[in-house]
Amino acid sequence: MEIYEVAWRGQTIYFELKRKNVRNINLNLKPDMAVMVSANERVPIEVIQDFVKSKASWIIKNAGYFDNAQPEAKAEREYVSGESFKYLGRQIRLKVVEGASEDIRYSRGYIQLTVKEKATVMRKEVLVQKWFRQRAQKVFCDVLDKMFLIVEKHGVKKPVVKIRGMKARWGSCLKDKSTVILNSELIKAPKYCIEYVVLHELVHFIYSNHNADFFGILASIMPDWKERKRILDEEVIRSL
Repeated sequence: MEIYEVAWRGQTIYFELKRKNVRNINLNLKPDMAVMVSANERVPIEVIQDFVKSKASWIIKNAGYFDNAQPEAKAEREYVSGESFKYLGRQIRLKVVEGASEDIRYSRGYIQLTVKEKATVMRKEVLVQKWFRQRAQKVFCDVLDKMFLIVEKHGVKKPVVKIRGMKARWGSCLKDKSTVILNSELIKAPKYCIEYVVLHELVHFIYSNHNADFFGILASIMPDWKERKRILDEEVIRSL
């Protein structure tokens, strides 16, 4: 299964394409807002993208409807000392101190956030989330560098990494743009789980579908991928 995108009125719609022995192009919007499309192998991707674009208004409208059906968000954070965050599979604590300038750093299981007097909750949230985003960019790129060395011999061009908030998947790849998209929440997972997700997406540059060849290469490179996936899906997801 591959991930594609179409642009519509300033918005980007991503969809998963599954090639099946069907007569028509079929589109389904899941409650998690993932857009699923099935089409015959003979249908060009350009035709499928035009079809999705023709349904863009319906997708956007109904995605908003499903938004209302999502589970309620967890209790809002106050960003005060003692609050716990998940980072690379570990629980780390926030320590908030006042200072003349803003700063944030990680040391010995703590994120120390220095803020000016009377900093708002919103400002503290911006600083903490910016730190997590920066760490995700660094960690994800390091993992990509490591895993790419293994698949490079298969003729794969090194992709770029982009980070997005995604509700339906840990990662996806855009083959035509040589891009791997990773879920920003993945920074909460142990590094060996991040390695699995990155490798999974890199193998998609070799085999688009989840066929025997795909899993053959995945298993030859990472024999314990099923265990890493189990930890990611069963344990990490509970902390999101």
